[in-house]
Amino acid sequence: MVRLLTEELNVGYGERLIVKDLSVEIPDKKITTIIGSNGCGKSTLLKAITRIISQQSGSVVLDGGNIAKESTKALAKKMAILPQTPESANGLTVGELVSYGRFPYQKGFGRLSKKDYDMINWALDVTGTQFFKYHPVDALSGGQRQRVWIAMALAQDTEMIFLDEPTTYLDMAHQLEILELLEKLNREQGRTIIMVLHDLNQAARFADHIIAMKDGQVVKAGTCEEVITQPVLKKVFRIDAEIGLDPRTQKPMCITYNLIKGV
Repeated sequence: MVRLLTEELNVGYGERLIVKDLSVEIPDKKITTIIGSNGCGKSTLLKAITRIISQQSGSVVLDGGNIAKESTKALAKKMAILPQTPESANGLTVGELVSYGRFPYQKGFGRLSKKDYDMINWALDVTGTQFFKYHPVDALSGGQRQRVWIAMALAQDTEMIFLDEPTTYLDMAHQLEILELLEKLNREQGRTIIMVLHDLNQAARFADHIIAMKDGQVVKAGTCEEVITQPVLKKVFRIDAEIGLDPRTQKPMCITYNLIKGV
């Protein structure tokens, strides 16, 4: 089932197009990872789909309707996004920042309801940040701050969660914790997860669907087995990769690679 798709999407900054005539489908209630080299349009695509930036032409369709016509609050109840570089949270405590995720549900004077507080505490618990609830965000380490921003996205309680490089600043153990959390949200609650990842083996391990991009266009989209292949990685990253099977997951993994020079 597909609820979210783009049709001939063109997105850019000024006269420079970053995403070009891109038509792609996002499987519902699955984990989709987007891979590609720096500057290929991964983050721009996420921002266009979530309406952070406007497209120059084409459309983003959700549940049969163009998201350009959705109200901001209605869209925020369906989509949450954790950007690559979140805005500064100067002067805020962790709990205050995470509470911002409840903005789409507030009415009148914006007072938080019991359900709001329940969702905030749940998001803090599952991201392991409850201990920091009353700490200033500025006082946390980079990895701790990243988990707090993820908690804010989770507190938004949306059907779809977009994350742009969510494992940035995290060590290996915390990377795995975050990815396993997202996997749990998908498997147990049916949430659609769309994220940009640089680590090919993490992308293959946790994704049901992978979109490989180059120069603002899709090179290949499909299952891990269809995308994590020598020809696709050669075209997308200019590498000669040796592909094997992860002995624990039986999914493809990049064992080693060399840069292809002169391509």
